[in-house]
Amino acid sequence: MTDPKRAQAGPVSGPAASNPEVELPGQPNDYQFPSRKARRHAELTGMIPIIVPKTAVPNVTVPKTAVPQGPATAGQKDGTLDGGTDSSKAPTDTLVAEAPAAAVDAVPAKTAPILPARVEAGATATHPGFESEADDEAGDEAEIDELSELAPRPVSALAVTGLPVVPLPHAPLAAMPDEATAAKAPRTPKAGRDLPAAIAVGVTLLLVVIGSLLFYPLAFVAVATAFACVGVWEVTRAVAGKGIKAPMTPVMIGALAMPASAYFAGPEGLLFALVASAGATVLWRSLDPEPGAVKSILSGVFALMWIPFLLSFVFLMMRGENGPVLGLTTDLSAINPGVIQVIIMLLLVVANDTFGYLVGVMFGKHPMAPKISPKKSWEGFAGSLGGATLVAIPATVFLLDQHWWVGFALAIGMVFAGTGGDFAESMVKRELGIKDMSNLLPGHGGVMDRLDSILFAAPVAYATFSVLGQF
Repeated sequence: MTDPKRAQAGPVSGPAASNPEVELPGQPNDYQFPSRKARRHAELTGMIPIIVPKTAVPNVTVPKTAVPQGPATAGQKDGTLDGGTDSSKAPTDTLVAEAPAAAVDAVPAKTAPILPARVEAGATATHPGFESEADDEAGDEAEIDELSELAPRPVSALAVTGLPVVPLPHAPLAAMPDEATAAKAPRTPKAGRDLPAAIAVGVTLLLVVIGSLLFYPLAFVAVATAFACVGVWEVTRAVAGKGIKAPMTPVMIGALAMPASAYFAGPEGLLFALVASAGATVLWRSLDPEPGAVKSILSGVFALMWIPFLLSFVFLMMRGENGPVLGLTTDLSAINPGVIQVIIMLLLVVANDTFGYLVGVMFGKHPMAPKISPKKSWEGFAGSLGGATLVAIPATVFLLDQHWWVGFALAIGMVFAGTGGDFAESMVKRELGIKDMSNLLPGHGGVMDRLDSILFAAPVAYATFSVLGQF
């Protein structure tokens, strides 16, 4: 009798007496499954059933000459059958009665492995787990029942093969795309800003600007001039990325000269400073033998006219008809009306950006200029008009003692000018292939990303107050 627990999962070549211990196979595929269904069950569950049939073993007809009654012959001792046939080449799915019955019974029932069987010519095959002799009557019911009781439950494939069973996939596995393994980028707001940082920086700048305007206008002139110089540096640096280098020395001198000329000398001084700065840029670059002079000159003049020249209209409003204020202002009731005009203009620029941003984030669906600034929507533009009107009318009526329609006209002009300034800078950045001019201001980008609306709004506010303020 054989023990099913020690049943070998692969073919065995050798007699039981010479191989009492069975080695486990090295690969799971060596295990011979009785059917494809059994293999599929093992793949899915990781369990290999060991089934012992309870049916009687059919009779085996073996010639008596095939069963040796005495000691093994010389051919049997050296591993061959009678007639010189090599025993290793015999079929493994047949039975053989090769040893005396006493030798078979001497093997313990629970340790003898299931051996491959061999028969001589004329024998018929039976189940590979049983041995039979010609003298025995096949189908011993008591012996089969005893063997059936010893049959174990199904064991795991790991216990039989020594290797873990992994269910096979139904289809070939594709490589995981890079997008799935890459780290997720931090979520950004819909409008593309870091809102808390933008609010903190915006409020800080507004307090510094309005405080200096109210109490020490010269400090405001110095701060605004510094912003103009930083804006010129950002623009010329961005243009230099395209291989166009502006002459920085005359351009920076012009950026310092125009705001001071506008505040102390008025419109005439501003015009003179612009012409002198542009002439100095042309002359400076003409003396440089490096090629690309035309592009360099145009880049420098463009930076001068876009940033310090347009920003200087703020200083023209500040001086007004009373001229520049040089000292501290301690009596706010006697403040220069030009300073109030500048404060109203700045409040309207902030209202344009804030209301446009909030309404655009919540309701924006129709972009104004998708190729230039895809995040600006008509809904946000309507929000800017409404918010600027709510700020402009009370401010002009109570702070400047003007008619309400002056505030309404000012609000319309500020929204159009501020939006145009945003589009102008967006178009320049898109042409240069950059997102922000710099990263000096967290949540805003560069200084030019804050000056873009003010640069176009300042001339409109100056013209509106100069013309409509007379009525």
